[in-house]
Amino acid sequence: MSTPAINLAGLAIAPEEFARRRRQLMKMAGPDAVLLVAAAPERMRNADAAWPYRQNSDFHYLAGFPEPDAVLALLPGRAHGEAVLFCRERDPEHERWHGPSVGTEQAVAAWGMDDAFPIDDIDDILPGMIEGRARVYCHFGHEPAFDAQLLGWMRRLRQLRGGGVVPKEFVALGHLLHDLRLFKSRAELKLMRASAAIAVEAQLAALRLARPGRHEYEVEAELLGTIRRHGAVPAFAPTVAGGANACVMHYQGNRAPLRDGELLLIDAGAELDCYASDISRTFPPNGRYSREQRALYEVVLAAQLAAIDQVRPGLPFDASHGAAVRVLSEGLCALGLLDGDADAAVASGSYRRFFAAKTGHWLGLDVHDVGDYRIDGESRLLEPGMVLTVEPGLYVAPDDRSVAERWRGIGIRIEDDVAVTREGNEVLSAAMPKEAEAIEALLAGR
Repeated sequence: MSTPAINLAGLAIAPEEFARRRRQLMKMAGPDAVLLVAAAPERMRNADAAWPYRQNSDFHYLAGFPEPDAVLALLPGRAHGEAVLFCRERDPEHERWHGPSVGTEQAVAAWGMDDAFPIDDIDDILPGMIEGRARVYCHFGHEPAFDAQLLGWMRRLRQLRGGGVVPKEFVALGHLLHDLRLFKSRAELKLMRASAAIAVEAQLAALRLARPGRHEYEVEAELLGTIRRHGAVPAFAPTVAGGANACVMHYQGNRAPLRDGELLLIDAGAELDCYASDISRTFPPNGRYSREQRALYEVVLAAQLAAIDQVRPGLPFDASHGAAVRVLSEGLCALGLLDGDADAAVASGSYRRFFAAKTGHWLGLDVHDVGDYRIDGESRLLEPGMVLTVEPGLYVAPDDRSVAERWRGIGIRIEDDVAVTREGNEVLSAAMPKEAEAIEALLAGR
């Protein structure tokens, strides 16, 4: 099976788009506000070994700046420039060990900032910029070290300025910023299509490798290797769940052997320039679904198709969940796993024994992306530019004595990434087959 090339050229988001985002956010905050966003700190894995660095999503959304030890200050109306970045200075000794830094000059020239100062000078410079502003928008409570620094600036202003005009109000930045992030631009959607294409290639590589006798971690290695070969990183720790392990919603063990006659559920995604994909498929490593596996699989697939059909402008976010629940309940009743009819199963919630999750979530810079799901108590209406996952499933616990033994221990999930368009929707991960016949054909051609 050949692997088509994935063209990553021209995917970078332009500095002008980051600048537009900053201007839009400042306009929403008002001329008497200051908005502060800190870069993610480096996080230690153990001793002096750090985790691979990943930028804070909100900081990336507004700056596109890749380094830690940085703070973005947005100052609407400031005469000498509204977008100010505090970042590391160029340091030959530091760069000898860790590689080149951007530095203040390049922060202006290449990242489109109006002004930039060394991060070591922030305590001397930023308090004066804050003075006279009525409100501070920030993520208070997210990073204790930055919170303490911010409170220190406020105390210093009160002491040095003799009780001058010091911001009296701290406002959660997410109320403004996260609604902007919910709507993806053309450049963002282009990145997300590429991220989904990489995740599809990873799923196909895993499908080719997975056979009875191999282990979950071997399949995981194939997933991760494919993602890295395409210049991306994993968006989250993959779930590679064979047999009854698939009934654990967030299974992370990934150590068990793959057994003949059991299914394998893979939930994995790629992250490209901080934008995530998230795809799940369930297939038989031995190449053929059993009768019971196939019956449940067809129910889940029908539920997913019905749910995707509800991803359209003007429909509520939870319409896809409602459609999936209806089809799943009908299928469970028809197969005898639930008594009564679908109306009773939906009304009573008895279907939750086999499907306790929601059918999807927002997707973007975070796998479970930001944005309200409900507005004034009602499910949010979908609009073009939103991206969500659609991922119904059925999970029959291995110890569920209320069903016949032949059903027990079967876990199935089918997940795609879906963008809302003006005309309806676009399935970003459509290149990954999901019909049972197509999957069996792929397995036969390994």
